[in-house]
Amino acid sequence: MRVFVAGASGVIGRRLVRLLAEAGHEVTGMTRSAKGAALIAERGGNPVICDVFDRAALEDVVRQARPDVVVHQLTALPDDVAQIPKWAAANNRIRREGTANLLAAGAKAGVARFVVQSVAWPLPGDAGAAVAEMEALTLDAGGVVVRYGQFYGPDTYHPTTLPDPPRIHIDDAARRTVPLLDAVSGVVVLTDEP
Repeated sequence: MRVFVAGASGVIGRRLVRLLAEAGHEVTGMTRSAKGAALIAERGGNPVICDVFDRAALEDVVRQARPDVVVHQLTALPDDVAQIPKWAAANNRIRREGTANLLAAGAKAGVARFVVQSVAWPLPGDAGAAVAEMEALTLDAGGVVVRYGQFYGPDTYHPTTLPDPPRIHIDDAARRTVPLLDAVSGVVVLTDEP
């Protein structure tokens, strides 16, 4: 199938692009930078550079990709875990406005399937409210909400140590996301824990 991955150069996105391409899917990967585009191309995807907050450009790239499914792996997170509080407003904006824009662009392009990244633990304050809004938007669009545990492994905040549960190895998270392209609408929790 044709898969549009938003956030395709991120920690899980780049793994998904490779797995999807290896499985024979035609993958369009969206990123905001030329560096990200090169990473997507290396992994077998067709890169597009676009900002999720530019609605007109987003609608155009999604329409051109003609996807069967849109996968949302967008975040606004720093490389340094200590900086997360400073990035909270940007990440909440992606969850609210970015998700709304991506779902709208997909709907205009005739997409009926959406898979959207969420978290498997409660977040306080506005972050928790943003997650709830993002999940409601996704479910209202008939999409699949994927609540991931905290990532660990290469390229994550926990490359060599285990975070507190709920958690999941980044490679396992990507591998277990691929079958969700065909999942029925609802909430799926992906963690190491049973």
